[in-house]
Amino acid sequence: MMMNAVVLTQYGPPEMLRPQTIPRPTPKANHILVKVAATSVNYGDLVARNFRGVTPQEFNMPFLFWGLAKLAFGLRRPKVTILGSEFAGTVEAVGQAVTSFKPGDAVFGYLGQAMGAYAEYVCLPEDGCVMLKPDHLSFAEAAVIPYGAIIAMPLLGRANIQPGQKVLVNGASGAIGAAAVQIAKQLGAEVTGVGSGPRLPFIQALGADKVMDYTQTDFTQTGERYDLIFDVLGRSSFAQTQNILNPGGQHLYVSFKGKQLWQMMQSRRGSRRAVCALAPGSRADFLAAAPLIAAGKLRGIVAKQYPLAEAAAAHRHIESKQHQGQIALIVETHP
Repeated sequence: MMMNAVVLTQYGPPEMLRPQTIPRPTPKANHILVKVAATSVNYGDLVARNFRGVTPQEFNMPFLFWGLAKLAFGLRRPKVTILGSEFAGTVEAVGQAVTSFKPGDAVFGYLGQAMGAYAEYVCLPEDGCVMLKPDHLSFAEAAVIPYGAIIAMPLLGRANIQPGQKVLVNGASGAIGAAAVQIAKQLGAEVTGVGSGPRLPFIQALGADKVMDYTQTDFTQTGERYDLIFDVLGRSSFAQTQNILNPGGQHLYVSFKGKQLWQMMQSRRGSRRAVCALAPGSRADFLAAAPLIAAGKLRGIVAKQYPLAEAAAAHRHIESKQHQGQIALIVETHP
């Protein structure tokens, strides 16, 4: 059987994303086959699409990670030919050993670096990052939640946020930042979200107490002090931010390079610390976020939807830096 997908056969601009008909996957004994209703378009998709052009300097992690990513995604031509790490849809079929899901279940989840959600169907293990979709979420809303939740949940848990503390999220409009704003609020923090001007209404809608346009205001110069700076892309310097951290405060780098690792080593005995942390992207972290998602306290806000066949247009829209929220691709399944 065949299915429609958007396929990447060469690195390059959005036009490299082309609709194709390819074989439909078949679930193994412990796998489920999901008919995809929606998937997301996020920063990771854009990087993967043009990874050949991403230099070590542009990559947001140390050189070793860049090298490993090059091997995983392909040096000259993409090994990952179907993008999309998040999905929401309906279980179409299950393998003979599957006990957690049944055909007809509405589910959502995260495929990791293997990607593959720019397609009508995906297969994944039943013990992968997948769970039942709450009824109050549309498929598009559910499709933009998993990645940010899986990354932000363990990192904020490690930060040990206490009610009443002040948290600044630098990069609050991306998938991880949007989840971090909402989770920090549920932990009782007063949250400031930093992003570009067009995205400030989106950050406000997430529940941020204050928003700041980084193109107009340097948050290190406002006189405000914080207990945690959650830096999604590692764009701010600990040399500056340590002066606006309260005693015991942390500057947590979600993305980091050798410089930030060195700052972490230097600050490890200080009262204010730089912290470089990785999240495993595990099923356990996804399930830990489930109560917040089910209660509507961790949600997706979809600013624009595109048909799957227009994935290239969705990528161009994000690269224009004018999007004001999360972007979803809607998959129209054909017989």
